[in-house]
Amino acid sequence: MTTNRIRRLSLRSTFAFALLPLLLGVSAQKNWAQGESPSEGHPGAVYTLTNQPSGNSVIVFDRAADGTLTLAGSYPTGGTGTGAGSTFPTMVDPLGGQGAVVLSRSNRLLFAVSAASNQVSAFAVDGDRLDLLNTISSGGTMPVSVAVYGNLVYVLNAGGTPNITGFTIDPRTNKLVPLAGSARPLAGGSAANPAEVSFSLDGSVLMVTEKGPAAPVPGFLLGLTHTIDTYTVNRNGTVSGPISNHSSGSTPFGFEFTHRGLAIVSEAGPPLSPVGPNALSSYRVDENGKLELITGSLNNGQAATCWAIVTSDGRYAYSMNTGSGTISSYEVSPEGHLTLLDPTAASPGSGSTPTDPALSNDGRFLYVRDPLLNTVDAFRVEANGSLTPLGTTKGVPTGGQGLAAR
Repeated sequence: MTTNRIRRLSLRSTFAFALLPLLLGVSAQKNWAQGESPSEGHPGAVYTLTNQPSGNSVIVFDRAADGTLTLAGSYPTGGTGTGAGSTFPTMVDPLGGQGAVVLSRSNRLLFAVSAASNQVSAFAVDGDRLDLLNTISSGGTMPVSVAVYGNLVYVLNAGGTPNITGFTIDPRTNKLVPLAGSARPLAGGSAANPAEVSFSLDGSVLMVTEKGPAAPVPGFLLGLTHTIDTYTVNRNGTVSGPISNHSSGSTPFGFEFTHRGLAIVSEAGPPLSPVGPNALSSYRVDENGKLELITGSLNNGQAATCWAIVTSDGRYAYSMNTGSGTISSYEVSPEGHLTLLDPTAASPGSGSTPTDPALSNDGRFLYVRDPLLNTVDAFRVEANGSLTPLGTTKGVPTGGQGLAAR
């Protein structure tokens, strides 16, 4: 058995022992980090951020069994947001990333960034209510994305000299606690312009996409670094790295890990133009944390392919093509090979700019934030990967950011 495999097994054991008190019910208060997820056909919820300079909040939508949404409430994060920018793409994506609001795997905790005040907040999820647990410094400037695995949380700070910073979840209170020695730089340094941070499904690797430096024209991305960073997770929760991996196409942006250590990554290309990548690529993460390309830059012919999401069974992937107002569908083979199914599997409507996708736990419903129309669009995911529109729900202010669902 290799040293890295031993380390991964030790990592899983460490997390298991860390969570043991929660499983035995010895917490001083009800511990929301554990619990069952909603089963298929059961109601759930969808969450997004207001990202307002006057005060950031998490908006909650109730999800009915048929996938439709109803506005349920709004809960302050204790921090402030950036608001919307005045040029594309910042007017539709102020933070330039994916994962600004995320749920724990059990759906009992929710984490949200407040980019303008450089903070991250932890909430307990109780039905359609959120209870704020704590709000603390993100360990850098302009946090844009959050990753969670077990009792570990990492925040991607995109401002200044970007970094990732780690936290642990206190087993007694579920509050976030800074993890000493966890801050790590990005491979691209101050020019990284990062988009997302996320853990692999087994928690052994942390990954960050770098969009690259901005062009002289405001709002247009050059994506010169062609870089995806990976970090290996140590037994104490800190990470080693970064390992600099060459991206198949320029401007790697949103991504999601799926089965067998596979990662599906979007490549944004020049905004408002079908020229360039505007594609998905797939990679396999090896035992040392490096990426191995499987399918490179499978173009969908759309514009500004910034966000990506994969169904829970790993069979289908979707890209949000903000510049062309469409959603593309891909099939993912068990080995990670991609096939373009439909470049325009869905179009939310005239003037739409789909961003920030989220899937319900059972994989039956796809939700997409539409920043110019200030709505959340709902689709039913069919057995063949096609999408059936279920309508739109208003209630997201201009400058909103992120999306999570259960």
